[in-house]
Amino acid sequence: MDGEERSGVMPPIVNPVSLQYQFTFLMFDSVALYGRVMLDPHRLRIFRSVVAGGSVRAAAASLGYTPSAVSQHISALQRETRLTLFERAGRGLRPTEAGRTLAIQADAVLAQLGQAEAVVADLRAGRTGSLSIAYFASIGSAWMPRIVRGLTERFPGVRLDLRLSESLPDDPDDRADVHLVVAGGDFAPGPSYSAYHLVDDPYVAVLPDGHPLAERDEVELTELSRERWIDNDFQHGWCRAVLLEACAAAGFNPPFHIEAHDHHTALAFVSAGIGITVLPRLGAAHLPGRVRSVPVVRPAPVRSILAVTRNAVMHTPAAAAALASLHQAAGTPTQVQTAA
Repeated sequence: MDGEERSGVMPPIVNPVSLQYQFTFLMFDSVALYGRVMLDPHRLRIFRSVVAGGSVRAAAASLGYTPSAVSQHISALQRETRLTLFERAGRGLRPTEAGRTLAIQADAVLAQLGQAEAVVADLRAGRTGSLSIAYFASIGSAWMPRIVRGLTERFPGVRLDLRLSESLPDDPDDRADVHLVVAGGDFAPGPSYSAYHLVDDPYVAVLPDGHPLAERDEVELTELSRERWIDNDFQHGWCRAVLLEACAAAGFNPPFHIEAHDHHTALAFVSAGIGITVLPRLGAAHLPGRVRSVPVVRPAPVRSILAVTRNAVMHTPAAAAALASLHQAAGTPTQVQTAA
């Protein structure tokens, strides 16, 4: 290019005939022109700098390149496009009609590429994007307020998709990025997912004030066999199954007299003196007035709470922070239970 500037003539690439320049740009490592010529975005940036600076030397100074390197990129761009992009103008260069048209298109492409690069940087840093978290009711009131507050403070640009879910969907497309579940010891999360054990949550009996067992430090499960039970698990999921198994081991089936649709309603019924309910300790984290919770023993039902995570998102700062916050809320270190 330096020699071409000194001679005052750019090498002709095509005959100077009237052309309509219709460029198609694709946002990849290279850009397709008419389905054949591939334009390098890096080379387009150098070309645009020469147009703006009016010479190879000015572009080289702006970009921190040698004039020879800039000249080689412009010569290669002219060969690839088969267009004369510059002509001599005094001691500098000015774009030809083809060069001006390409420069306009290059501005749009480079602006879009810059936006894409900014999005990638934000995604890597956790400043944007989305994260879905599915939780069940007792976790929602006990843990989620603190976790959501922490995530929104650290990642204000990340949209949180919070879902109430009492079970893990079989279809992976219906699962959240971080899905909280109650599961047994033989649980397998499936391909592309990992399971992290958070906590073992023991059950408690919630009794109305004045109940003969309300002041006890613990109560044996068999002592509750003749009480009026309020069912607090309308979904009849894992939490209910754990309780029924413990009752069977104690030699009785719980006599459910009332079926509540959620544990909050069941607790309100207990507060009203209607009966008693047995539920995991996390579900009794926020008790209404006029009730007491007493640990259940011999046998002691316990549910295991796991976080099932989508492996593809766990490298993101927001997802990693969500899992760390869950372990902090549970009071357990981060340990992988099952990975697939």
